Amino acid sequence: VQLQASGGGLVQPGGFLRLSCAASGGAFRTYSVGWFRQAPGKEREFVAATKGSGGSTYYSDSAKGRFTISRDNARNTVYLQLSSLKVEDTAVYFCAAGQRLITSTMTFATSYGYWGQGTQVTVSS
Repeated sequence: VQLQASGGGLVQPGGFLRLSCAASGGAFRTYSVGWFRQAPGKEREFVAATKGSGGSTYYSDSAKGRFTISRDNARNTVYLQLSSLKVEDTAVYFCAAGQRLITSTMTFATSYGYWGQGTQVTVSS
């Protein structure tokens, strides 16, 4: 499966963005999809994920209450709605996909076999 992330940009603190992860080449509805981010000089960290079967969602503590992950299987797309953005949310955001993930592994980057190219989110006044 190939993934294409888009929707990043420059936004002021408190603003919002919607990131998209468009997939092609696989049975998308069977894939779990996660969003990760990496800021300069920091390790890649988990943000949110949606499970392929059933669509359960998972969030990091920093994302809970501010970010919302959703998927449209008809469009082979997963979205990440970012709101109440903070300067510390600045990072490159990556989407990733994997199959047969179990709940305990959803937050680990190594669980995902397919990655998109990343989209830059910059929060600055």
